[in-house]
Amino acid sequence: MSGHTQPKPLNEADAIRLAQAGDGAAFEFLYELHGRRVYALCLRMVGNPSDAEDLMQEAFLQLFRKIGTFRGESAFSTWLHRLAVNVVLMKLRKKTLVETPLDEPADSEDESTRPRRELGAPDLLLSGSIDRVHLQRAIEQLPPGYKQVFVLHDVQGFEHNEIAGLMDCSIGNSKSQLHKARMRLRELLQETLRDIARQERQAAKSSGS
Repeated sequence: MSGHTQPKPLNEADAIRLAQAGDGAAFEFLYELHGRRVYALCLRMVGNPSDAEDLMQEAFLQLFRKIGTFRGESAFSTWLHRLAVNVVLMKLRKKTLVETPLDEPADSEDESTRPRRELGAPDLLLSGSIDRVHLQRAIEQLPPGYKQVFVLHDVQGFEHNEIAGLMDCSIGNSKSQLHKARMRLRELLQETLRDIARQERQAAKSSGS
């Protein structure tokens, strides 16, 4: 008899083992155990409940495909959250960050959360010359590791200890990546400012002649 029916998972470790063997009830157990936290993570990153729901479902679909690769080298929740972060970042990359708080909560959340509170330096937004379009383009040019940490910390407001857990790196590495990302972003935005100034000079010459 026992060969025909799988025992019900009693805890996370049981559920992981059974899910790796293809047990549907075990996946449901893991979904019920972690679904709300994964949803909250997705919501924090995209700020849109409908999108967060879709991304949570996508994350658990990825879990279904990849749970066989979980080796227990980190906590399962950490591994699952990293998987969810990667799903969200892939979507943000495809959408060119359109759905992140860089673009949306100018009225509602900026005052309370200030997602760009530590962008690097006030001169990045000098006289309003750098608008969000230029900022998004500059962020897209960052190397992937820099961009992930920058988006998680400066755009989404995650703390370094949270990022370290999500990306399976040290807090020091997260801080280092963020520092390098800000330095590179400043360079890119200064190049943009120079281009804008050059265009303005050319426009002034054209109108004057």
